[in-house]
Amino acid sequence: MSAGVLGIGKFVPERVLTNFDLEKMMDTTDEWIRTRTGIQERRIADDNTDTSDMAYYAAKNAIEDAGLKPEDIDMILVATVTPDQPFPSVACMIQDRLGCRNVPSMDLSAACAGFMYGMITAKQFIDTKEYKHVLIVGVEKLSKITNWEDRSTAVLFGDAAAAVVMGPVSEGKGILSFELGSDGIGGKHLYQQGPFLIMNGREVFKFAVRQMGESAVNVVEKANLTKDDIDYLVPHQANIRIMEASRLRLDIPEGKMINTVHKYGNTSSSSIPLALADSIEDGKIKDGDILVLVGFGGGLTWGAVAMRWGK
Repeated sequence: MSAGVLGIGKFVPERVLTNFDLEKMMDTTDEWIRTRTGIQERRIADDNTDTSDMAYYAAKNAIEDAGLKPEDIDMILVATVTPDQPFPSVACMIQDRLGCRNVPSMDLSAACAGFMYGMITAKQFIDTKEYKHVLIVGVEKLSKITNWEDRSTAVLFGDAAAAVVMGPVSEGKGILSFELGSDGIGGKHLYQQGPFLIMNGREVFKFAVRQMGESAVNVVEKANLTKDDIDYLVPHQANIRIMEASRLRLDIPEGKMINTVHKYGNTSSSSIPLALADSIEDGKIKDGDILVLVGFGGGLTWGAVAMRWGK
């Protein structure tokens, strides 16, 4: 048995903020945003919906999808850089709200690579048989740290949550290989100062294009796979140009890359599981498919996973 995904769930706010809406708010255009980022719209949570609310709904859906009950969960990991408050953690808040037992619960802060960090942390506990069912949530309310007067960042981000329950899966399925890393010297290019997110887009772009491609190739090689074995690349949905660079580095056809950036924008920690959840709903990803998940984020951090989907 190896560690894999038993269930998946998501939550996206109702409010849709389109590029045309942004045209009325700042000096930008739909064409400019689309051609440079691939984003057409994003979801924005209302004032009464905070990070923990979105995390709760996504987690509840994932637990149900796994055919489990809250009391079956042995550990809760929440990847987020926009918690309701510094403490208590979002993980502790949803542990109580879900009705889970008094299991270990903590938040992970690795920005857009946070979900990958969560998956690999969960894998260690599952592989050692310390815990059987680990809930991992990627969730962000980025709208509350977005400077809506800064058009270089305001057009990029959205709010969402997605979650998986990980546990033992049958032989040959689950996580086949992984890579995690960080380079703190790059932290000056993507950080929060006061209430707002600050980004040096040029430097982050250069880092992302290089690291996403390298990490994706590395996990494929570690798993003794070839590019022809890959059914789908699921990259962090940051920017279509960065995503395309990863696809080209792997040398796989365009149809093998999962793309949801056009309808959600960059949702940081929730980006990869949200893309997964949508693809499962659409019937695109099927049992036995080989997936490569890869992301990067503030820190600067990165993570990648090669896995065979299914229980």
